[in-house]
Amino acid sequence: ELGAEGIPVCVEPNGRNINSACGAVHPKSLQQLVLQHDAHAGIALDGDADRVIVVDEKGQVVDGDAVMAICGRDLISKGQLPHNTVVSTIMSNIGLERSLSEVGGQVVRTQVGDRYVVEAMRREGYTFGGEQSGHLIFLDQTSTGDGCVAGLRLLEVAVRNERPLSELSRCFERVPQQLVNVKVSRKPPLQDLEKASSLVAKIEKELGEEGRVVVRYSGTEKKARVMVEGPDIKQTKAYAQEIADAIKAEIGV
Repeated sequence: ELGAEGIPVCVEPNGRNINSACGAVHPKSLQQLVLQHDAHAGIALDGDADRVIVVDEKGQVVDGDAVMAICGRDLISKGQLPHNTVVSTIMSNIGLERSLSEVGGQVVRTQVGDRYVVEAMRREGYTFGGEQSGHLIFLDQTSTGDGCVAGLRLLEVAVRNERPLSELSRCFERVPQQLVNVKVSRKPPLQDLEKASSLVAKIEKELGEEGRVVVRYSGTEKKARVMVEGPDIKQTKAYAQEIADAIKAEIGV
């Protein structure tokens, strides 16, 4: 946490304030410190250091999708990415696929969870993948997500190319993405929700190759998660809310 004049202050742990206002989940204080100290970059880890979120020299967040684009393209350029493939989950931004496709790469998607990313990597012989949230796995060095390794691998790319992170991250252009959570009373198969599934199909057809719709249930909460990507942020928000409202009408609390 930051105290007076942006100086970090110690936090007394009480068993409930883990990652409180700091770390990969809350990078705002790191952004301020990078600018304050004119640093080249900042690295934020979560409580068990398996996630990393990076801040560039301009104080802008470089998330897991951007890191996968930078490192994936670099590995492809060196001929060190098996099958020119990065493994990510269904929640990674479509901008990652577009970035890698520019250099002959591709994305293989899994369900949400870094365990599924690792399973796919081991099964198919891939060596690099991760999640938008900053779980990044370099199987040539580690057997699971490691924020320290991921941060160092990214910095190595920057140093070797003698380019700041803000320039490297230009290879990744994020498509507007909107996420809406809906509290639900039960979790029937999504295809059984007649109005919602029909609406999803309609919106997917309207978006075509310019966007995506992902609807799934939370694995830990009684919630449905609606994610929509598209070229127009206002339209994307409207689509996501429309689907969320349809789900709420059928099985909402």
